[in-house]
Amino acid sequence: MSQSFEGRKVVVVGGSSGIGLKTAEDVIKSGGSAVIIGRPGRKLDDAVAGLSRSGTAWSVAADLTDWDQVVEAQKQLVDSHADATLLVNSAGLVRLKTFLDHEVSDYDSYHDLNRATFFLTQTVVRGMVAGGRGGAIVNVGAMWAYQALAATPSSAFSMAKAGLHALTHNLAIELASAGIRVNAVAPAVTDTPHFDWIPADQREATLQQLAGLHPLGRVGTPQDLAAAIIFLLSPASNWTTGAILNVDGGVMAGRN
Repeated sequence: MSQSFEGRKVVVVGGSSGIGLKTAEDVIKSGGSAVIIGRPGRKLDDAVAGLSRSGTAWSVAADLTDWDQVVEAQKQLVDSHADATLLVNSAGLVRLKTFLDHEVSDYDSYHDLNRATFFLTQTVVRGMVAGGRGGAIVNVGAMWAYQALAATPSSAFSMAKAGLHALTHNLAIELASAGIRVNAVAPAVTDTPHFDWIPADQREATLQQLAGLHPLGRVGTPQDLAAAIIFLLSPASNWTTGAILNVDGGVMAGRN
């Protein structure tokens, strides 16, 4: 595996922390390079500095809910990273609210993110097609797109992730002739900064409580998801496209 990404570049949308950052680390450790797209600020700068200690990494700073910044990110990808043959869409947010408590701004925050993901993917795919080397895309979906949990009310989040699952299937068909594979992973509760909305003094206890929903008895880690994403990006899965892999501690098989 150490040479499996030699000479290949991955674009990670939402790669400044959590699952995306861990995936970028693993690609770099396996001989590749990484472009991290994330919100401007120290978090992005620190992520790229850390990655650069092991290999080659670049940043593209953009607030994905700001369309003007998304357009600027597209330009940077075209100008400097059209040679990327790997893409991971891991940008996300979690705001647990009941359906009746949702406001327009809550709804828009999810779907602005999906809009950015759609068109950034389009930009990267244009480069893949023009380069003629094929490619691999992995989207980070969610278990909630399949199944609702009373403990985690998330109607707008689930709707957005279901759209990402649908995009995975559609792109798998459309891009197959160009040698571009498109798959997704669907995690259940995973210990990432998406759960930083939990007060710090309650975070561990809350995650432990949620762990009981998973047959394997724990919440996921960024490494759990990155391992699956790396497989789907790698030549080891070169006859797999259109798959949505449940990496969920067994939730979709049945819950405790």
